[in-house]
Amino acid sequence: MKLGLSSLRGWLGSDKDAAPAAAGRLKGGVGGRSGYGGVGFEQRSRMMEYDQPLIWVVLLLMLFGMVMVYSASVALPDSPKYASYSNYHFLMRQAIFIVLSIVAGALAFRVRIEDWQKWAPYLFAGTLILLVLVLVPGVGKGVNGAKRWLSLKVINLQPSELMKLFIVLYAADYTVRKQAVMHKLVKGFVPMAAAVGFVGLLLLLEPDLGAFGVIVCIAMGILFLGGINGIWFGGISAMLGGVFTLVIVMSPWRRERIFAYLNPWEEENALGKAYQLSHSLIAFGRGELFGVGLGSSVEKLHYLPEAHTDFLLAVIGEELGFAGVLVVVLLFYWLVKHAFEIGRQAIALDLTFAGLVAKGIGIWLGVQAFINMGVNLGLLPTKGLTLPLISYGGSGVLLNCVGLAILLRIDYENRVLMRGGRL
Repeated sequence: MKLGLSSLRGWLGSDKDAAPAAAGRLKGGVGGRSGYGGVGFEQRSRMMEYDQPLIWVVLLLMLFGMVMVYSASVALPDSPKYASYSNYHFLMRQAIFIVLSIVAGALAFRVRIEDWQKWAPYLFAGTLILLVLVLVPGVGKGVNGAKRWLSLKVINLQPSELMKLFIVLYAADYTVRKQAVMHKLVKGFVPMAAAVGFVGLLLLLEPDLGAFGVIVCIAMGILFLGGINGIWFGGISAMLGGVFTLVIVMSPWRRERIFAYLNPWEEENALGKAYQLSHSLIAFGRGELFGVGLGSSVEKLHYLPEAHTDFLLAVIGEELGFAGVLVVVLLFYWLVKHAFEIGRQAIALDLTFAGLVAKGIGIWLGVQAFINMGVNLGLLPTKGLTLPLISYGGSGVLLNCVGLAILLRIDYENRVLMRGGRL
């Protein structure tokens, strides 16, 4: 399938008034003729309107994830829990999720960044309401002992995934509005800390410590980039570390999970709290350098729980080896680095909100990918976080796509301004 930028431009659409006046002046090239081997300046300008590498990397990660989700879930119907499912159940659902996510991303791309800034506080408040609804008996849907979803019949909505995106927008908007007092504790930091603290309380009641950790990293990262006082930042970071430690100490099952993580090969741990981790490490060990071959994983045959969601990287490691895992890591590294480059360019163009949002999206994807990879590799305690764009799940993939569509829009507006156009 050949995806041309001209067809992509027509599909995504672009704002009529955003077309730069400079493009009109360059329409005929020098002396009204096309240059560069028959390619006119107007066509060259159009080819630069969208970040093609970003689109290809995102599509590659999603399609690769769909293949690996199928490989990891194809044997699940053999178990009593999934006996009523077909072998293609998760593949078909993931394909539907990807199509819906691309459509949602295309719609999100159409929205101007200034409109996202205008709506940021309302989107944040609306998601807070959804987080409260999750905890209402009979409304929130529970899976494996955690109530994190709202059933919409076709798809289960996970409000914590919405919050990861909207905390990026809200924190960036807050930083821009409070720029003059960001160095002050009471006026600059406390209101944002109270908002994130309330979110954290709701997430801990679900419970979802992993999502809370990602959201805290996003908010703190954006505040740091926005110019918060370094002393306050360091002090509050230490306080947050103490809070997370206290939460773990006061929760017996979290404490047991930490101890099991420190020694996963002890017999009691390997058969108990460290069961997932020990089988994940076995999967990586079997994969060695180039893997045992696509579809040939043994650990996915009911040994490794949640192989198609939280521990999909372990299946990748077993089937494609170190080489496959390295490719995934490098793609995420490029994605995060590219997001920061887009953000830096936006700030250079005096688009501070857009720049902070771009970097916030990079922090979001980078932190969540790092935690998921760390958990799979045994570098971090076991936590239920999916690998962005790759793991099975509707809410996660959809919101990842919307966030990356906003990043693409920021880059698009940067390019319009750099060509002398108007937004």
